[in-house]
Amino acid sequence: MSKDYPSNLSRDQYELLSDLLPAAKPGGRPRSVGLWEILNAIMYLLVEGVQWRALPGDLPPWPTVYTYFRNWRKDGTWIAIHDHLREWVRIEQDRHAQPSEAVIDSQSVKSAAFVHEAVGFDAGKKIKGRKRFATVDTLGLVLRVLVSAASVPEREGGKQVLARVKDMGASIARLNLIWADGGFDGPAFMMWVMDTCRWIVEVILRPQQTRGFVLLKKRWVVERTFGWLMGCRRLVRDYERLPETSETLIYLAMIRIMVRRLA
Repeated sequence: MSKDYPSNLSRDQYELLSDLLPAAKPGGRPRSVGLWEILNAIMYLLVEGVQWRALPGDLPPWPTVYTYFRNWRKDGTWIAIHDHLREWVRIEQDRHAQPSEAVIDSQSVKSAAFVHEAVGFDAGKKIKGRKRFATVDTLGLVLRVLVSAASVPEREGGKQVLARVKDMGASIARLNLIWADGGFDGPAFMMWVMDTCRWIVEVILRPQQTRGFVLLKKRWVVERTFGWLMGCRRLVRDYERLPETSETLIYLAMIRIMVRRLA
C-alpha cells in the first residue's frame, strides 16, 4: 500500500469508480497490481505534475501505470467513465441527465520545450504552445475537449470540438443552444453549427469601454472550468507529446472533481 498522498482516491471514491472499470481480460497472467493503486498513481502524476518515470517507488512501476493509462485512452474507457460521472453529477444536482445548453471557449497554454507535434503561436495572447477548446454544460462539466496547436483559429477549433459533441449521440439529444464569446462570432460559423448540428449559437460580447474583470453571463462557467484544471500541475503547461494525451488528462481532471463530489 502506498503512502497517503493528497491526490489518492478514498475508498468510497474508488468503490464508486470500480464498477466502471474494465474487467481483466480472460486468459494470460492475472493482474498483479490493484486498480486502486493504478488510479492513485495516475492521479498523483496529474496533480503533482511529475514525469512518468518519477512516480514514487511505493506506487506501482511506472511502465505498468502508463500501460493502463494508454490502453484505456485508446479503447475509450476514460471518456466512458467521464460521461457516466457527468450524468450522475447532473442528476445529483437535480438536473436532467442531458444538458440543453452548453458553453464553448478556448484556453491557450505554453508547451514544454521537447513538445513539437501540434504546437503553434497564438498571436492574440502571445503564447507559443497549444490551445484547449472546451465545451461544457451550465454546471461547468465538460462535454468534449479538443487540444490543437495554439495557432488554430477559434471558429475552426470550435467546429472540431462541436463535431465531437454532436458525435455523443443520444446523450446530448436535448442540446439546442451554444453560448460563445466574440471569437466564435460570424455568420459562417453560426450557419455551420445550425446546418451541421441543428443548434443555435448565442454570442456574449464584452461591454464596450470596460476594463478589468467583468463577469459575463454564461461565459464565466467555462472560465471557471479552466480554473479547475489549473489545480492540476500537469495541466498548467502542456507536457504531452500527443494532443490526445493532453485531452485524456483533462478528462481525468474532471473525473477526479466529479468523483469527489459524488463520494
